[in-house]
Order: sequence, then structure tokens, then C-alpha cells
Amino acid sequence: MYQNNNGEDMKKILKYKFVIIGIITVILLSIYIVNYRNTYNYKLKKLGYSDSEINEIKKLNDDSIEYISSINYDKDILKLINEKYFIEKNLKRYIDYKSKNNVNNSDVIAIVNVKADKGFYNDTKDTDIKKGYLMLTNKFYKLNSSYDSSNMVLVSNQHSYGENQMLTREAYSAFISMFKSAKEENLTLIINSSFRSYEDQDKIYKYYLTTLGEEEANKRAAKAGFSEHQTGLSVDIQTYGSTGDTFEEFDEFKWLSDNAYKYGFILRYPKGKEYITGYEYESWHYRYVGVEVSTYIHDNDITFDEYYAYFIENN
Repeated sequence: MYQNNNGEDMKKILKYKFVIIGIITVILLSIYIVNYRNTYNYKLKKLGYSDSEINEIKKLNDDSIEYISSINYDKDILKLINEKYFIEKNLKRYIDYKSKNNVNNSDVIAIVNVKADKGFYNDTKDTDIKKGYLMLTNKFYKLNSSYDSSNMVLVSNQHSYGENQMLTREAYSAFISMFKSAKEENLTLIINSSFRSYEDQDKIYKYYLTTLGEEEANKRAAKAGFSEHQTGLSVDIQTYGSTGDTFEEFDEFKWLSDNAYKYGFILRYPKGKEYITGYEYESWHYRYVGVEVSTYIHDNDITFDEYYAYFIENN
């Protein structure tokens, strides 16, 4: 008698299909889970970041996201990322500095950007003289002993104390315009010190080093090669009867505070910014950076060190 096994065979086939489909589904699901667990969304979510925080973090490059994914949840990371002068390549240093110091986020950004987190006179490099009047010389950027701008001119005795004062042509031209405007208000701006050679600066620094010790010397004077005066773009300004320490008491200083930026000059070492510039407040020390840059620095209350780090070196 003929027996039809088609029904049983079909059941077996379907059963095998379901088993295979199930196995494939489990495999695909496992792969999905493994892959998902390797995603930044999963890693960041597991650390405790919200969806909105994750969306902000994912705007960074892969190296930055990977680094954030590898450390504990940090509520300050998003605040640092959203700071005005945030530079992504400095992310690890921001986080490290913040973790070791009780400093607000904007100061963390400023300190790290200008390299002050590394300690003054550490990790130094040559000043990029190709930047012209926007070159930076400070405790991290130095000029060699032979640097002497070919664009230097003698300063008239009408505008200075002493002989052989020198400035770059553009800085001196800007100073003359500023001098004339101040004179219209019966104020007199006198250049007390301008260009200094490497050798001259070395003598000044060694004097402070011998008389006051290294810590105090570093606050008051630059080491040779690290002085802005060697650029020919800086001036120490006095007026009749003033000294360096008393200049801020004179109307000339008050006028400069309101007007120097209009002529391309900035107060280079302002009060309250010592931890950024590395120098004590100097009411008399002005630096030529051009009107566009001086206006930005004045309007945004930052130092040239901060401006250079974000707008010049970062680009």
C-alpha cells in the first residue's frame, strides 16, 4: 500500500527552516548587540551622558570622542566644550588641568591654550617672525640672539627719553598718531623704553636675578630672547613726573585705557591676568598689534597670548 510522507517531510523542512532562521536571527542579534556596544552612543550612555550631551560630544572628532568614552563621566566636559575659546586638540589637557586645580572653566581654557599649564619657560619654541607685527614672544616663544627687525626706525627725542630708541616703522607711526591725539587733550606720552637687543635684555634679567632671586626676577623681567622689547613692537610709556609704579595714577594712563586700542596698542600685562601672561601687572607696557586685533582684545578683555593661541596658532 502506498504511503504519502509529503506532509511529514514538509513539517520537517519547515522545522529546519525555523531553526535555521532562529539561529541566523540569534547570530545577527548578537552581532548587532556587539556592534552597538562598540558605538559611541552606547559607551557614552553607559557612562551616564544624556542624549543631548551625547549629541554635543559627537560633534567632536573620533579621537576626542574615544577619549571621553574611555574615562569616567565628567559633568564639566560639556561646559569646557562650549567655552568660547575651546580648542579641541587641547581637550585632554583641559580635563587633566581641571581635575587637579580648583579653577573655573574659562580660566582652564585660557591657561591651557597659552600653555601656562606646562609651567613658564617649559616646552618653548621659536617665535614665528613671519607673523610680522602679530608675532608672539613670551615665556613660551623666543627669539634668537641675532634677531633684529630690518623694519626698525629711530624714535625722535620729541617722543622719548634718551638716545637711540627704536621701533618698527608701523609701531612708531601708530605711536605718533596716538601721541598727537593725547596731546590735543594736553596729555603727554613719552617712550621710556622701546627696542632692546638680546644682550640688553640679558643684562636686565641678570640684574633682577642677582638682586631679587629667580622667582621674583621671572615676574619682573623676561629672560633674554623671551622679551617683547626685542621685537621692536613694544613700548614702556611714561609721562612727566611719573615712574613705572606710579604711571597708573596719571591721566595719561586713564586716557590710554580708553583709547590705546584705537591706534593698535594694547596693555600687554594687565592686572588680574598674571597667571596667563606670567608677568606682574605693568601699567606702562604697551604692545602694537594693529587696530583690528587691539580692538578685539580690548572689547573681549583677553590678553594677546589668548588671542594668538585661538585665532592665529589654532588656525
